[in-house]
Amino acid sequence: MLTSIQNRSVIVTGASKGIGKGIATVFAAQGAKIMVVARGEADAVKTVEEISAAGGTAEYTLCDVTDEDQVAAMVAKTADTFGGVDILCANAGIFPQKKIIELTGDDWDAVMQTNLKSTFLCVKACIPYFEKNGRGRVVVTSSITGPVTAFPGWAHYGASKAGQLGFLKTAAMELSRYNTTINAVMPGNIVTEGLEGLGQDYLDTMAASIPLKRLGDVKDIGYAALFFASDEAAYITGQSIVVDGGQILPESLEALEEI
Repeated sequence: MLTSIQNRSVIVTGASKGIGKGIATVFAAQGAKIMVVARGEADAVKTVEEISAAGGTAEYTLCDVTDEDQVAAMVAKTADTFGGVDILCANAGIFPQKKIIELTGDDWDAVMQTNLKSTFLCVKACIPYFEKNGRGRVVVTSSITGPVTAFPGWAHYGASKAGQLGFLKTAAMELSRYNTTINAVMPGNIVTEGLEGLGQDYLDTMAASIPLKRLGDVKDIGYAALFFASDEAAYITGQSIVVDGGQILPESLEALEEI
C-alpha cells in the first residue's frame, strides 16, 4: 500500500468511464479523495456512487476540458471541496477512427483539443495549487499508439498521444521548481467501453498478439498511475511507462508462436 496517497486530493479527468474510472477507483481504494471530472452527468454520478459504496470519497464536476475557463473553475472547485489539489491525472481523451484521406481539419482539431490541449490546460491550472502545497504530482494517460505503434485510422489520435510525451519533457523541467513531478502511463489494449465497441473480432485478434494472451484491465493502468503519484516515486519525472502485456515486444507474429 502506498500510504502517501491517503487523504490526497486527486483530479481525474475523463473519470466517468473506461481507464479514467479505473484510475479513480484505484486511487479511492487507497484513501485518496477523488474529483470525478466528466462531460456526462449520469455516468459521473454513477462513478461517484460506486466509489462511495466501496467506502471511498468522491465528488464530481462537469467540465469541458478543452475550455480554459471551465478547467480553471474545475480545479478551483476541487481545491474548495477537498482543501487543495495534490494530484492531477490528465486522462480525458477520445479516439474516433478515420483514415487520413477522410479526415477533416475539424476532426483533427477535435482530437488535438480533447487529448493534447486539455493536458496543457489542466496542468497549467493546477500549478498555483502545487506551488501553495510545496509539492504536486501529474500523471498523463498517453498510449502506445503514436509514440510506439500505429493503426490505420488513428493518425490524429497517435499524433496527440505522441504530443503529450513531448509536452511532459519540458513540463517536467518547469514543474520542478514547484517540487512537482509529471510522468505518463502508456496503455496498450485495455478493455473499456470504447474498445469493446470495435467488436469481438478486434478484441480477439489483439489478445492473440499480446504475449500475456489477454487484454489489460483498467485497474492495470490505475496501479501504474498510483505509483507515479506516490511519494515513493518522488525522484521520477519526465518519464513514461508502457503497460501493455508485452504487446510491443514481438518483432513478428511468428515470434509469438515460439513462446
